Amino acid sequence: MGARSVRAVFGEALTGIRRNGLMSLASSTTVAVSLFILAVFLLVAVNVDNLARTIESGLEIRLYLVDGLDPLALADLEARVTSIDGVTGVAFVSKEEALTTLRQQLGKDSDLLEGVDEMNPLRDSLRVVTVGPAWVEGVAATAQTLPGIADVSYTHDLAQRVLSLVTAIRLGGLVLVGLMILATLFVISNTVRLTILARSEEITIMRLVGATNWFIRWPFLFEGMFLGFAGAALAALAAWRVYVWAVGGVYANVSFMPVVPVYPLTWRVAFILLGLGAVVGGFGSAISLRRFLRV
Repeated sequence: MGARSVRAVFGEALTGIRRNGLMSLASSTTVAVSLFILAVFLLVAVNVDNLARTIESGLEIRLYLVDGLDPLALADLEARVTSIDGVTGVAFVSKEEALTTLRQQLGKDSDLLEGVDEMNPLRDSLRVVTVGPAWVEGVAATAQTLPGIADVSYTHDLAQRVLSLVTAIRLGGLVLVGLMILATLFVISNTVRLTILARSEEITIMRLVGATNWFIRWPFLFEGMFLGFAGAALAALAAWRVYVWAVGGVYANVSFMPVVPVYPLTWRVAFILLGLGAVVGGFGSAISLRRFLRV
């Protein structure tokens, strides 16, 4: 299309949007709501996946030692733990070091530990790293039987639960995306259909004077893409504001929780929404044209 044709196409698209003002607004709003729900789901899914990866990367076994273990007994215990199949590293962590680490993890809430230094309730421990998650249970069961071990703790069950949650969210996300896209297609295709019906006489005249099929189709395709893009822009803006608020709340109240930073995550989600909105809008128009525009 030449420059004049492009201007004419955009002009026709804007005319259609103005003539169906309320319906166009309803379409963009529906797209915005649908894509906003999708955006919130994506942001939650990314953070749950990040939490699962954090837990999995820090997957280790803690062997809490009995009180009063002498250095020779401790050295022998470390050697025996190191010899267990699947163990790749063993490190001694004193109860003082454990308390310092706990303070760092609590961040702004570390004042909850005031006065604990004088009667530190934590135990000395051995931090054990295994080849992978599959080895954790076996190593923990073997270490539990060694003398000098008071208790065994590991996060394998928690990691498995989080990973199961991530899988469920991903499967649910596919269903949600499908439903949101179908709803958006339905609304936009009906909006464009109303435009076609309202301008049927004008379309007939355009065909009589020799307008090509694509010249007639392009304004409606642009109209659908515009409605989808406008709704996606509103959804992206709302999702950004909600995520900024949510991240601020997490940092203020649960500072040790791993949260994906606002940027560049929200930018990526916005690009996905804008592209999806435009594509779905154009596709919705194409469906309506195929069913209702006989050219």
